[in-house]
Amino acid sequence: MEKFVQVENVQMVFNTRSGRFVALQDVNLNIRQGEFVSIIGHSGCGKSTLLNLVAGLTEATSGVLLLGGREIAGPGPDRAVVFQNHSLLPWLTCFGNVYLAVERVFGRDEGRATLRKRTEDALALVGLSHAMHKYPHEISGGMKQRVGIARALAMQPKVLLLDEPLGALDALTRANLQEELMRLVAGAGTTTIMVTHDVDEAVLLSDRIVMMTNGPAATIGKILDVKLPRPRRRLDLTDDPAYNRCRSEVLKFLYERQHKDAA
Repeated sequence: MEKFVQVENVQMVFNTRSGRFVALQDVNLNIRQGEFVSIIGHSGCGKSTLLNLVAGLTEATSGVLLLGGREIAGPGPDRAVVFQNHSLLPWLTCFGNVYLAVERVFGRDEGRATLRKRTEDALALVGLSHAMHKYPHEISGGMKQRVGIARALAMQPKVLLLDEPLGALDALTRANLQEELMRLVAGAGTTTIMVTHDVDEAVLLSDRIVMMTNGPAATIGKILDVKLPRPRRRLDLTDDPAYNRCRSEVLKFLYERQHKDAA
C-alpha cells in the first residue's frame, strides 16, 4: 500500500506560559506499507512530536493522520512505541514485561498457554530466552532495549515507532542492536518509523530519510531515498560510494540548516 501511513497538512501548537508555540507546521508525509523511514533533524525540530502524533499520544491541532485509510484518534495496539528509556516495569521479569503487553492485546481471544508462547517467541527473537526470568536491574542496558523491542514486536503492530531507542547505548552495543533491528524488522515486514540524531544509523537502516527544518514551525525540508540493496551490513557499506553520498547529503542538509538559522 503506497499510502499506508498518511500525514496531511498537520500543524501542532502548544499553549505555554510564554504563549502560543507552533511546533509543527504544514507537515505532509506518506509512508508505504513495510517501509522503514527515519526522521532526523536538530534538537527541537519536532521529530518526537511527529512520532507521538502517529502513535496517537498527542492530538494534532489541525490536519489529519491516517493509518490504513482510518483516522488515528488515539493510541492503539496497531502501533507499538519503543522509547529511548526502555520503560520496563522493575517489579516484573523480562518475561513479565512482555507478557503484560501480549495479554493486553490478545488476552480476550487466547488462552494462557498461547500467550506464554507468544511471549517466549518474542524473547527468543531478540536472543533473550536465557534471560526471560531476570529482572531489569539484573540485565544490561542493551538487553533492556531488546526486551522493549521484543515487547513491541510481540504485539504484532502494523507500525513500529522508535523514538531514539538506541541513543543511550554505548557505540558497540548500539551497532550490534542496529544489525538486530534490521533483521527483526525485515523478518516481520513491519512498517517502521524511527526518530534519530545519528546520520549513519539513519542511512544504514532506512528506505527513506525525512529531514526536518529547525523549529519553531518546523516542517519537512527534504526526503532522501536510500537506494542501497538489502540485506545491509555495516562493514560492507563503509567504502560504498552510494552509502557515502547519502550520508553526505544528510550531513549537508543538517549543516546548512544549522548555519542558516544561526545567521
